[in-house]
Amino acid sequence: MKKSTKIALWVTGGVVVVVAAALVVGPYVYAGYVQSNEAAPPTLSATSGTSSVDVDDLSGAWAIGSGSFAGYRVDEVLYDQHVTVTGRTDQVTGDLTVDGLTLTAATITVDVASISTPEPARDAYFRDSALEVSRFPTATFTLTAPVTAERPAPGEPQSFTAEGDLTMHGVTQHVSVDLQAALTADGGQVTGSIPVTFDDYGVQAPSLGFVTVENSGSVEFLLNLTQQ
Repeated sequence: MKKSTKIALWVTGGVVVVVAAALVVGPYVYAGYVQSNEAAPPTLSATSGTSSVDVDDLSGAWAIGSGSFAGYRVDEVLYDQHVTVTGRTDQVTGDLTVDGLTLTAATITVDVASISTPEPARDAYFRDSALEVSRFPTATFTLTAPVTAERPAPGEPQSFTAEGDLTMHGVTQHVSVDLQAALTADGGQVTGSIPVTFDDYGVQAPSLGFVTVENSGSVEFLLNLTQQ
């Protein structure tokens, strides 16, 4: 066998070994990378025992302030490696109305097109193919039933379940939201999560052969509220 032929075979064999190793090791590297960038579930950071808000005068309009965020949490499977992916945006707006200790109205809007993860390719698919943000640029939650709290103490959380309509990808579904809320030094803070099934909103979870996305996930948020 000619020397040049032997070298060519060695090179080809080396390439095959490298590719095979990438296929085996790659998913583990990817899983570690994604998990290292997974955002923790939102939790209340309100721990102050004082507040600028008068607990006896909570009535009126409240707005969503800086530091608020919303996004999604979903599981992916890549060659049997399970990872959790989280996307976030701080482009969240909304208005709430309080009467005494009762939240009587709330509308929260999220700029879906600005939700991002550490992976631009995933974000492009999410924006352009999955949620078609050119047609449906926002998602909106609207409260449909009042929620009443106990008299709050600054920094001490209370738990609630809120009923409302979630509109995403042009489809509206009635949802229940588990919430936690507390007064903060500057106003209030609310966090929660909404379980979603993508099929319910006309969104097809991607399956690209080597990676699949679960058909269910959650919309999660943390809102910093200011009294107007």
